[in-house]
Amino acid sequence: MQLGVCYYPEHWPESKWNSDARRMADMGIARVRIAEFAWSRIEPEPGRFDWDWLDRAVSTLAGHGLEIVIGTPTASPPKWLVDLHPDILPVTRDGSVMQFGSRRHYDISSPVYREHCVRIVEAMTRRYGDHPAVVAWQTDNEFGCHNTLPSYTQAALHRFRRWLAARYETIDTLNSAWGNVFWSMEYRRFDEIELPHRTPTDANPSHVLDFRRFQSDEVASFHALQAELIRRHAPGRDVLHNFMGFYAAFDHYVFARHGLDVAAWDSYPIPRTEVLPLPEADKHRWARTGHPDVSAFSHDLYRGVGNGRMWVMEQQAGPVNWAPFNPVPQPGMVRLWTWEAFAHGAELVSYFRWRQCPFAQEQMHSGLNTPDDELSPGGREVVRVGEELRTLGVSEDDLRCARASVALLFDYEADWVIETQRHGIDFDYQHVVFEWYSALRELGLDVDIVSARSDLRAYRLVVAPTLPILPDSVVEQIELGSNHWVFGPRTGSKSQTFAIVAQLPPGKLRTVLPSRVIEVESLRPSIRPMLRLGKVEGTGLRWREHVQPGAGVEVMARFDDGLPALLRRERVTYMTACFDRALLRAAIAQCARDAGIDVAALPEGLRLRRRGPLRFAVNYGDRSQGVPAPADAKFILGSSIVGPVDVAVWIEED
Repeated sequence: MQLGVCYYPEHWPESKWNSDARRMADMGIARVRIAEFAWSRIEPEPGRFDWDWLDRAVSTLAGHGLEIVIGTPTASPPKWLVDLHPDILPVTRDGSVMQFGSRRHYDISSPVYREHCVRIVEAMTRRYGDHPAVVAWQTDNEFGCHNTLPSYTQAALHRFRRWLAARYETIDTLNSAWGNVFWSMEYRRFDEIELPHRTPTDANPSHVLDFRRFQSDEVASFHALQAELIRRHAPGRDVLHNFMGFYAAFDHYVFARHGLDVAAWDSYPIPRTEVLPLPEADKHRWARTGHPDVSAFSHDLYRGVGNGRMWVMEQQAGPVNWAPFNPVPQPGMVRLWTWEAFAHGAELVSYFRWRQCPFAQEQMHSGLNTPDDELSPGGREVVRVGEELRTLGVSEDDLRCARASVALLFDYEADWVIETQRHGIDFDYQHVVFEWYSALRELGLDVDIVSARSDLRAYRLVVAPTLPILPDSVVEQIELGSNHWVFGPRTGSKSQTFAIVAQLPPGKLRTVLPSRVIEVESLRPSIRPMLRLGKVEGTGLRWREHVQPGAGVEVMARFDDGLPALLRRERVTYMTACFDRALLRAAIAQCARDAGIDVAALPEGLRLRRRGPLRFAVNYGDRSQGVPAPADAKFILGSSIVGPVDVAVWIEED
């Protein structure tokens, strides 16, 4: 559990560097990320490298015992490169060419840009790859940020056609898979295929899905180009990328197979709460803290993406600049977010940024220091965390996250399928998954978020909020295993080529849950079918399926109009609709108990997480709460009563 910070020596007079490095070390910071936007300073003219300033910056930081994470600068190509090769600029869905003057102004498919990226990354890794203070490398920065994925360039088109030819081999196979007989969309050759945009009405969903798959592979291969150079010239150093919260434009599980040691991500709880499709009442309630499950969701997701290794590369440390509204965090939140990240398995929490920048686009984005070089309120909280870490006294080997009892399946293709055919404007894949995750967390449960293609046999309960394309391995594991499974609506509804499955949804799931979905409806907000689960009464919302149960299937609950709402056969449960918060929590609680898992609803804002022998309680709420610790528990942080916006940590042996 280490602290870090993002630092931009090129933004500040060199006379400040030594003082900055000393103060970082004094406040408990161990690692510093640099250089991810410094291409114009590293290579001010084509082929002329200026390493002197970066050598001195690395030396200054290392001289104070700080370890360094170098970011490859490929997220911001310099103006001279754009002028030499204007075709590297990305193109939006409507055909507009994005221009120079901010960042991420490049096309990930451009062969010319890839050549220049290889050139700059190889030069950097050759120079700093064996430097003892440089312990990790970050590739690029926030792939796809600012809606730069998908990219609709001519380079993307040419590479997409080759990708399709490799996937389908013959144009007849593609025409059949896509159903191109519809609306006379049949092609004669692969070079007739265009990108799926600027069509009078919806493009063929099969075309869209394959384009999303292609773009995902492009991101992975772009990262792999850089990762291979890092492996070659900086052996033994960690390779990472800083992903974003609630972002699914590419498959992060596939990406991780292309040379990734650590899944890092950028945590901004308050602005993320502002931009998610949450009810306005929730946005107001958590305006200064962030929703209690927003950061935790991404912590657990990226711990799974990183095969157990997760960092927070950028942690919000005060008000930021990019949401519709940007409140100042409630006092204590920077400390709480830090400990929460550690509770969910973070090896490093790195704050953005060391000093608030008084110029350019991010001058309204705070840091650990104000522009006049005094600690910000968030910076003072980080000093406190540094002091607490020094006295923690727990070894690294003790801090591994054990497997949770519950697995939640997150699938990137599911996001693409539902975004392509929402059928109801308010059906958002990630929001649906987040609602299920939040219900599990409100019951005090630890959750592992994993790929639908994982080995899931060791979990007692597996939940899939929706999984339109159902992998064969899921049904196989249900048949061979003894754990309990819960599925939400739209599961098993689509084939690999984005067609309604033969013999109707839930497709392959019918093997273990005989049933037929004969109609589906998206529910406008004024249509709320009622139902009751035990003592809890509530409504369906957004989406409902009209299901005919088959032999051996129990209807556990019905809507007020008689349609099945909750089905079960042996260890498989199916929700035919989206449920409101109270109903969803009641349904999941019942399934967890049936799987032999103890649950108890937590007070508002209180969340629990275990890491090794440590049990964490974080309180987002505005009143003190008791924690479920044994009477003789040894507290290493806080006490058995955790105050508002506070944390408690105790040792809990098995």
